[in-house]
Amino acid sequence: MKSVIRKAAALAGVSVAVAAMSATGASAAQAEPPTHGCPYPYVCFYVDEHAWNAGTPIAKYRDVTRSYQTVRSRPHYHVVNTRNDDVAYLRLQDGASICLTPNTETVFTNTYSVTGIKISSSSTC
Repeated sequence: MKSVIRKAAALAGVSVAVAAMSATGASAAQAEPPTHGCPYPYVCFYVDEHAWNAGTPIAKYRDVTRSYQTVRSRPHYHVVNTRNDDVAYLRLQDGASICLTPNTETVFTNTYSVTGIKISSSSTC
């Protein structure tokens, strides 16, 4: 009998904690749902429109780096930056780079291939 009362009390305590979090609001990082299978705080790459629609990124990056990390050179259809305060620089096959601001995405045509990524803690390009 005592174990039933303890379980009921524990469940009530958990319910109160969940209700309190809901009332006060969770942090932005915890409250945001993944974007097409790309959870916060990642920058995700999708190989084609099917992968984008299915929410299956081919690669995910989250580390802030001082130099470019190598990305397997292939055409990428979509790149999503779910980070709230950090930009991502994408190096293209011709050596040029573009900057993807926080909480944005970009779509590439088949003629572009991303060869590197550098995530910066800066919130602006």
